[in-house]
Amino acid sequence: MSRFWSDIVHRLTPYVPGEQPKLAHPVKLNTNENPYPPSPRVVDAIRRELGETADALRRYPDPSARELRETVAAHHGIRAEQIFVGNGSDEVLAHVFQALLKHAHPILFPDITYSFYPTYARLYEVEYRTVALDEAFAIHLDEYAAPNGGVLFPNPNAPTGRALPLADIERLLERNTESVVVVDEAYVDFGAGSAIGLIDRYPNLLVVQTVSKARSLAGMRVGFAFGNAALIEALNRVKDSFNSYPLDRLALAAATAAYKDDAWFRDSCDKVVASRERLSAELTALGFEVVPSAANFVFARHEGYDAATLATQLREKEIFVRHFKAPRIDQHLRISIGTDAECDALLNALRDILGGYVG
Repeated sequence: MSRFWSDIVHRLTPYVPGEQPKLAHPVKLNTNENPYPPSPRVVDAIRRELGETADALRRYPDPSARELRETVAAHHGIRAEQIFVGNGSDEVLAHVFQALLKHAHPILFPDITYSFYPTYARLYEVEYRTVALDEAFAIHLDEYAAPNGGVLFPNPNAPTGRALPLADIERLLERNTESVVVVDEAYVDFGAGSAIGLIDRYPNLLVVQTVSKARSLAGMRVGFAFGNAALIEALNRVKDSFNSYPLDRLALAAATAAYKDDAWFRDSCDKVVASRERLSAELTALGFEVVPSAANFVFARHEGYDAATLATQLREKEIFVRHFKAPRIDQHLRISIGTDAECDALLNALRDILGGYVG
């Protein structure tokens, strides 16, 4: 009964997440999840938190996530006061839109990027303007040096996977001093350089990260923002006006344990990167054009074959990839990096489909 909806609900176009297929053994390459499990320390930490009686679950978690922030701060060589913790990086970004991006000028972000950005802008009534990627899907930050209410971009970008050098980000920060620059680093650990090391020099820089990808904890919903203490305070003011206990006890324990096992994290990233490079080469051999990726996915098109048709035919083989209907990218597929066995299943299916394709 939509007559009870508020006016803003009528105007929203909600974000559509990737499909979660209800199959026993799908080859699931559509949501950028890590194909490898989290550190065994994560499972041990959850068991310790539960104990024999799960008595701890009747008590609220630490609203400040102090132990987790101190662990992450030590990992990055910064202070806990420079870290904000939220229920996944999507919630962190929602607080960023509310706390830091609603000003007189429109915010700027790429025209091809994470599709949650325009969704949040409409939800929180933040005016925005998109800046076009070039023909190779590269971001040119010099084009963001106009009056703005904030600058927002992923590094690496999604869904393209292309990464920016830190020198370009720092050059933007030197020129854009009157608004916040938000760098969304959900995929940074697979081949890009993090901007966290710049936060002490640039008080308007905010870096957003997650444990969903490189640390294999998409199911726990933990995200971070890193920045000047004043930016973090703004986010906390919004959080404490909305939900002062955003992370549950198990998520706090799991994320803390994941950060304490650096060797497992690095090994997992290395395996994903190796598979990505092999998959990119094999797709190229099949005639695909593959955008250079620094993420845990590749973005590819085949000039002779329709992307939507390929995605449908792969789905019929219980192999799931992501197809976007948006202008400029409707002939591309975003393919998450799976295990080598999953990548081989994809490649074999593509050989079969392409061999029998009738245009």
